Formats: sequence, C-alpha cells, structure tokens
Amino acid sequence: MSDTLFATYPLRPASYAATLGSTVIVIPHPDDEALGCGGLLALLGQAGQPTAAVLVSDGSMSHPHSRDFSVVARRELRYAELRHALAVLGLDENNVLYLGLPDGQVPSHGPAFEQAAQKLADFLARQQAQTVLVPWRRDPHPDHRASSLLATAALSQLPASPRRLEYLVWAWERAVPADLPQPAEGQGFRLNISGVLGQKQRAIAAHRSQLAPGIITDDPSGFLLSDSMLAHFAQPSEVFIESAICL
Repeated sequence: MSDTLFATYPLRPASYAATLGSTVIVIPHPDDEALGCGGLLALLGQAGQPTAAVLVSDGSMSHPHSRDFSVVARRELRYAELRHALAVLGLDENNVLYLGLPDGQVPSHGPAFEQAAQKLADFLARQQAQTVLVPWRRDPHPDHRASSLLATAALSQLPASPRRLEYLVWAWERAVPADLPQPAEGQGFRLNISGVLGQKQRAIAAHRSQLAPGIITDDPSGFLLSDSMLAHFAQPSEVFIESAICL
C-alpha cells in the first residue's frame, strides 16, 4: 500500500536540493540518514549547501546480547559508521550533535525530552538552519516517532521556523493505513537521486554492523537489515513530505 501511494507523488529534479539552504538532518539511529535521505544529503553536498547532523539515540541496542562488544563499544562503532557514511555523502563528519538518548527508549516527554529539545533548538539556531530533515511523524518505530516529536518541540522554540521535510524509513515495510501521510499533513514528493544513487549505496554500506554478515557476530538475535528492506533504498528516487505546518 505504501509503495502504491508513494509512487503517485510528483518527481522533483535533483536541482531542488540547491534550494534548501543550510540544512540539518535529525537521525534516530545511525543508518537512518543513509537509508531515508542519503541521496538528498549527497545532492546537498554537491550543491555546496552547509549540512549538519543530529544523532538522537546512542545506537547501542541493535545487538544487545553481545559479549564481544560492550554497550560502549557498540555505541562507538555505530558513531564511527555514521561519520564514515556522512563523509561518503560529502558532509562534514565532525559537524554532528550527539544527543546520546537510549536506543529503543528515546523519550517523547519528560525532563530528558525537554533537555534534548533545548539542545536541538540551540544547535539549529547555531547552524542557522533553513531546512530540517526529520523522520516521518508516524514512521512505524517508536524512536522515529519520538525523534519527530523532539524536532517539533525544538522548532517551536525558534523565532522563525525552517522548512521541514519528513523522510521515510520503516513506513516502507511496516506502515498500516493510519501511519501513511494524509493530504492535509503536507505535500508529498519524490526526489530524483539517480545521479548520486551509487554514493547513497556506499553510505549505506558504511553501516557494516547492520548489514549481513555483520561485524557483531556473537548475538544471533541481533538486528540486520533485510534484503527486502534494503531494496526500497536502491531506487533512483527518495520520498519526502513537506509539512504544511510544524505540528
């Protein structure tokens, strides 16, 4: 159902990226940036647009039962993979804000949420963000939804709201009808990334711990991206929803 809906969205040219200005991407977990909008990030890099990243979770729970890799080791591995992916996409791998919230338990309210929202708002202001890339508000993963709420809270603190583009990750495979975008929620479109698709694929490949056969091999229950999931991100276009308002 999601594929059918997204295929109806109009296709915008790659040159659209150059209109976005200074951009910040909000990333729930390392690899979401490459999967959801690696093509757009590469196009922003080609266009010379300043682009920074915010990593919401610490990414440590993809292989929670590993003994070879401690929680700290898993976190540092995922952080390093993110930096590698950003470098592949032509971004400054050091211009990253790490919020360090718990993977799988990103809060959607409370003191930790409010503190993170303030840090994010301050970062957006420092970056003079004209566009913010945010997970789709009902992307079927609790950390993605919490990250969307976090971005909304941060944006509400700014004197002028940047353009907000929402990108898809888990909606491709897990969305039920109620998760999908509605017309009143914004304008959906596809972006032509055919010219940078190889670059996007190399950025995805930088997340070696999440791809078979993986690096963390002592946790059989650990997460790896499936071939069917990866197929959605091998397409020559990416899907975005430009929010009508920042909800």
